[in-house]
Amino acid sequence: MINLNVNIKENNKTYPIIIDNNDIKLLKTEILKHLKGKKFVVVFSQKVDKLYGSLLGFEKNDKFILKDGENQKNLKNYEKILAFCLNKKLTRDDAIIAIGGGVAGDIAGFAASSYMRGIDFIQVPTTLLACVDSSVGGKTAVNTSFGKNLIGSFYQPKAVIINTNFLKTLDERNFKTGLGEVVKYAFIEKSCKCKEELNLINFLEENYKKILDYDSQILTELIKICLLLKISVVENDEKESGLRRILNFGHTYGHAIEKLTKYKKYTHGECVVEGIKFAFNLALNNNLIDKNYLYFMQDVIKKFSFKEIPPFELKKVIPVMKTDKKSSTDFIRFILPVDYSTVKEFEFNELLTIS
Repeated sequence: MINLNVNIKENNKTYPIIIDNNDIKLLKTEILKHLKGKKFVVVFSQKVDKLYGSLLGFEKNDKFILKDGENQKNLKNYEKILAFCLNKKLTRDDAIIAIGGGVAGDIAGFAASSYMRGIDFIQVPTTLLACVDSSVGGKTAVNTSFGKNLIGSFYQPKAVIINTNFLKTLDERNFKTGLGEVVKYAFIEKSCKCKEELNLINFLEENYKKILDYDSQILTELIKICLLLKISVVENDEKESGLRRILNFGHTYGHAIEKLTKYKKYTHGECVVEGIKFAFNLALNNNLIDKNYLYFMQDVIKKFSFKEIPPFELKKVIPVMKTDKKSSTDFIRFILPVDYSTVKEFEFNELLTIS
């Protein structure tokens, strides 16, 4: 078992992250330790409920089943979750538990942040992407027709409980979508202000075959490294006023692809990888890096055989990127590489500087 802690000084908020590979039958008991006898609603990913619902043992009346897919993270389902909680007569002393990937965690967290003006929330991530990124840090949101994650809140969980056994049944495509976020951390590590030197790029190069083979020990270490980087960033900047923006590396272009394809054609991680490629090319075109670093990035990404996404016309992508919550109508904000595992924020307001 690995125990990490998130300590946000700004609001004296502290919560644990527990990583283990105990029998999933024991997980309900572990979750309930953090509730202190409160009533609760469990927001379950549909796929996770089918695979593990009986093992976890939650009562049917306590479960809200959320269909899978990024397009399910919408206002309609958000309202349904709130109505479910109201019918259960949850009070301010009660809790919402999310068991699933980033979609379940994001929408359940947003519901918890707004129900009775905020009730306790526990994250139980079941995908690699949720384990290494979305379950930690308190970003909660839903998507709209205007763009991704434009309605949401910063709301930290009471606890994050990661059981790596869930990853054994993760299909290859969803596993690799998590690796998209992992690669992101590799290229921003030195900008994360982590006290430890973790050398994530070296870890990926040395262990990529074991990672792709779902090696349990290696995956546990991989999750730990990514979370140490995420924790460092969040503790320094909880609400994305400065440093935390580096976590958007690859996301500005990536989110635009997701929206243009209606969140159905490509996974989030696949789009992030394309966003990373776009950011490297943009950095090269603006003399922020040299070609050797671009080639190095390409070599790292090739090791994981991510799904290729054809390039989109800039005239279609740019208007969408301008609606991104990190930008404005006057400029597009990008996180770009400037050195080995180092990134900085830049603003562009002319089409020619992007092409």
